[in-house]
Amino acid sequence: MRDKIFLDSNVVIYSLGRDEVKKKISVDLLKNYPTISAQVVNEVVNVSLKKLKMSKNEAFEIGKTLIRSCEVVPVNDRIVLNGFEISERYHLSFWDSLIISAALENDCSIIYTEDLQHNQLIEDRLLIRDPYKEK
Repeated sequence: MRDKIFLDSNVVIYSLGRDEVKKKISVDLLKNYPTISAQVVNEVVNVSLKKLKMSKNEAFEIGKTLIRSCEVVPVNDRIVLNGFEISERYHLSFWDSLIISAALENDCSIIYTEDLQHNQLIEDRLLIRDPYKEK
């Protein structure tokens, strides 16, 4: 059985960037119909608009592509409440804790992110992996 994976915003954003190595790794991960949360879609669109200086049309097309090519899960009250607990228990930012909470709520076993501790195990069932340290 394949692991159900969750992608953090930073991994998705690298798929749009100029670093060819990180871009290839990110694009390959996106080909596996990963799980992301609505938070990830929103963050990617925001970065596309603000930092990458894309037009609304371009940024919104990226958001639509993510919605079509990923399992997008909502951020609900359980995810937020669990995010509070994760933030306190693991001393993480609230926003990172929301990502982790969404991954846990949706039975993912791996979360790919550059922002958290590589190989850390959360709640004995979610492994944090930095995909750019894998090879």
